[in-house]
Amino acid sequence: MLTKLRQAEEKYRHLEASLSDPAVLADPSRCAQIMREHKLLSPVMEKYRLYQEAEGRISEAMELLDTESDPDLRSLASEELKEAREEAERLLEELTILLLPRDPNDEKNVIVEIRAGAGGEEAALFAAVLYRMYTMYATAKGFRCSIVNQNPTELGGFRQIAFQIEGDGAYSRFKFESGVHRVQRVPETESQGRIQTSTATVAVLPEVEEVSIEINPADLLFESCKSSGAGGQHINKTESAVRLTHKPTGIVVECQEERSQFKNKDKALRMLRAILYDQKQREQTEQIASDRRAQVGTGDRSERIRTYNYPQGRITDHRIGLTLYSLDRFVNGELDGMINALATAETAEKLKQQ
Repeated sequence: MLTKLRQAEEKYRHLEASLSDPAVLADPSRCAQIMREHKLLSPVMEKYRLYQEAEGRISEAMELLDTESDPDLRSLASEELKEAREEAERLLEELTILLLPRDPNDEKNVIVEIRAGAGGEEAALFAAVLYRMYTMYATAKGFRCSIVNQNPTELGGFRQIAFQIEGDGAYSRFKFESGVHRVQRVPETESQGRIQTSTATVAVLPEVEEVSIEINPADLLFESCKSSGAGGQHINKTESAVRLTHKPTGIVVECQEERSQFKNKDKALRMLRAILYDQKQREQTEQIASDRRAQVGTGDRSERIRTYNYPQGRITDHRIGLTLYSLDRFVNGELDGMINALATAETAEKLKQQ
């Protein structure tokens, strides 16, 4: 542990020196990368400095106990030694967690795709509930949201909706949401008051830079078409909507939310890169032995991860067995309690594997 901390301190000093190097400052991409690494290491260094201070207090107290004969001073030194040791132990535990391997995607923006599953129109309405829930949570966190593509229903639901969430650490807060979400409630169209079970599938994809996933332009089929849906005079008058088909995989991405064809194409390419990156990661994950896979992670999209029970006002996350009786607040974007519990479970799993 102490060796790792000394190595981290050396790297931190090197990063700080690099940020004063004119050659680095003249290269925006390199400078941005160094600043990101510096930002990630800063909390570790702050704790490490506090730990070093506590170790210094321990040494001073022990020296005083070895040389001092005055009973009062020895009593004070003994108390100081006890407090400093407790603080050093606590800080070391916190540093152990901070030094755990980080998900390389945690600081990235995300693209979230929600699709209605089993349940017909009720599933589409539930997809709209999830979209509203996530955007309210994102807004409360200071993230920016923008729709990439949507397929709405006449009753206000979504057969499918994809949207981008931008902000530092967006993926770290949303990565646990991938999977099948199940709702149990009485549909508005149900006259007999019977509870129906419906589902929606959520996919959370980290946005990746162009250099991370290279796409050969020859592998893309680009099509433009007129936008459809509500939108005033602009709709159906210009061919701003785009459809991208990735020929090797058959993946199709559409975007019509922007008035500019260029902006729609840019959004569609971002989503395509994210999908291809996600596909690549899943292929790599399948090669890892099952006993080494994290029990709480981004989740398999075919796995039922959570149930929203309206009659009982509860939400249950099946991966960690946590039930909260705050459904009204939860669907209004108060997700921190659940997400923090999932993050804690992930940390505990990583500690087991150390």
